[in-house]
Amino acid sequence: MTTYVLVHGGGSTGRFWDRLVPLLQDLDPGARTLAVDLPGRGDRPADLGTITVDDEVGSVVADVQAAAPDGPIVLVAHSSGGLVVPGVVAGLAPRVRGVVLIAALVPPEGGDGLDCMQPRHAEGLRTFAASLGPDDPPITLPGPPEDPEPFRTATGGTPLDDETLAFVVDPVRLVPDTVHHYFQPVRWSAVVDSSPGDVPVTYLLTLEDRPIPADLQREMVGRLPQAATVVELGTGHLAPITHPARVAELVVGATRA
Repeated sequence: MTTYVLVHGGGSTGRFWDRLVPLLQDLDPGARTLAVDLPGRGDRPADLGTITVDDEVGSVVADVQAAAPDGPIVLVAHSSGGLVVPGVVAGLAPRVRGVVLIAALVPPEGGDGLDCMQPRHAEGLRTFAASLGPDDPPITLPGPPEDPEPFRTATGGTPLDDETLAFVVDPVRLVPDTVHHYFQPVRWSAVVDSSPGDVPVTYLLTLEDRPIPADLQREMVGRLPQAATVVELGTGHLAPITHPARVAELVVGATRA
């Protein structure tokens, strides 16, 4: 039995995938889906100021081993969820039969999440972090805004309709988050070292993405240690929410190819 392991991105929880999960189950009725909460988010309490990529990897691996102790795994990651992918693949090899990255972060070998940001954003975060003293509170991202209206266009693509906007900013999905994990090194060589053969990777590239522009995504695809199948989507950053049927087809289709 295949298990689709869904890893959310920044400022979110496993509930990010609520629109996608039933569609995966319809397309692949014999499969399981596991939408994890990364530490400090959802049902995984943790100190947002100190969470590392290794903490997140360990949490995902433990969740998978508890919920799906055997059978093949397809790992699906959105946005900053991509930072945990190499470690999770290494921790669960050889069970991982495919990886689907959706506008996901891929640092250069040994680099970090800052290397996946637009330069002005990365520099601003580096400067702010460097200015903190030992008694200053850590940098964290806020949860739901008082005024959700800016979210209607913030992620690119067609402006969110009222129902989708409410879905996105719901406190079960939009939560305070860490930035500490963006400063942690990531090594895709772990995938090569742990896997008996190439793990097929599909990258869903969101062409109208504002947080992670298409050119930056193309640069990240080029950092992967093996050739990936790239599928371009005419969507903003939140494709699994705004276009769940198309994403579900591509996830199931890519892993059956």
